[in-house]
Amino acid sequence: MRILVLGSGAREHAIVLALRAEQAPHEIFAAPGNAGIAGDATVITLDANDPVAVADHANTHSIDLVVIGPEAPLVAGVADALRERGIPVFGPGKAAAQLEGSKTFAKRVMEAAGVPTGRAIRARTLAEVEVALDTLGAPHVVKADGLAAGKGVLVTPDRAAALAHAEEYLPGGPVLIEEFLSGPEVSLFFLSDGDTVRPLSPAQDYKRLRDDDEGPNTGGMGAYSPLPWLDDRFGSEKAFVDLVTRTVAEPVIRQLDAEGTPFIGLLYAGLILTDDGVKVIEFNARFGDPETQVVLPRLLDPLSELLRAAAVGTLEDVTRPAFADTAAVTVVVASEGYPQAPVAGRALSGLDAASAIEGVHLAHAATAERDGGLVATGGRVLNVIAVGTTFDQARQRAYQAIDEITLPGAQYRRDIAARVSD
Repeated sequence: MRILVLGSGAREHAIVLALRAEQAPHEIFAAPGNAGIAGDATVITLDANDPVAVADHANTHSIDLVVIGPEAPLVAGVADALRERGIPVFGPGKAAAQLEGSKTFAKRVMEAAGVPTGRAIRARTLAEVEVALDTLGAPHVVKADGLAAGKGVLVTPDRAAALAHAEEYLPGGPVLIEEFLSGPEVSLFFLSDGDTVRPLSPAQDYKRLRDDDEGPNTGGMGAYSPLPWLDDRFGSEKAFVDLVTRTVAEPVIRQLDAEGTPFIGLLYAGLILTDDGVKVIEFNARFGDPETQVVLPRLLDPLSELLRAAAVGTLEDVTRPAFADTAAVTVVVASEGYPQAPVAGRALSGLDAASAIEGVHLAHAATAERDGGLVATGGRVLNVIAVGTTFDQARQRAYQAIDEITLPGAQYRRDIAARVSD
């Protein structure tokens, strides 16, 4: 197939790597891509957020499948423009993408579908925020209603800090004050063609900057998959996945279809395992980052076939995706100053030596070529991904690879998957 992947991050690089690993000789294109993606796909100059430009390009160049990686093109309606031209696209239309683009929309859909989630109050003014904070109590959970690149959420016991966070985002629209839910978090992806749902394997990510879940919230500093500790709580990973499929994914997909906004693409369920059962924290309308980097390396089925089946409405004919009985770990290498003020432009080296380690591959997030070398261009620079027969082996490989990489001022967590028992 001729496949166009939209996006420029490590998630998109992980998708490209999974497509390249297939036996089928795909022609893979990426827009806008990055320095790492350029080594595994043909990078083209194209505004990924421009629906007309993307549709024109796909039509002119006989693209068989478009895979939309980040949320911005979805909310911009890129998938709608492609579908109007009859071009298969993996990604929901603008209306259904509001499941991620608007926290208020997502809460309404969950309520209508009977999906378990925490209470939430929508606030448009600082005075309304104050009332909501006092109503739901501490710890306070404040979320920007729209897209915020994974940084619009604050969880804090400090009322003043919660107010300040809300005040920062109120100029852009309302904020949600939510009930604090306690328990381990799980990320679970579902493929959907608007009717049929097929689950992938669960993962757990690390949102805080520093070890022991300290420091500011980020877009994610690492992840691992599978989650062996689910066996103790649910009997097996499959039992957990079946439960979430039945009580969360299928009801939401049916609700969106009933509202005339079928969800075609990747439904990301951010879950929390409370004492009262599994509840949804949030939905995303695309593959999660960095969880994708540990889920796809374990996938045994051809990714291209799964994505195309979802895009063209034949997911019912596809069996449940299977995963290898291996451990996958990814550690994010970030720039100095991330997430508040990342330092860009610093030289990045040692990647060949890191990639040479058995079971390791690298997914670039914010890199560019300059003067014959690589430089970091943003906050989360690189994902070091390692697969092993055990988590101890995968972790050892990942951190051995990081030791080979040089980036002045680099930040990374040293405790990714450290508490997982093999």
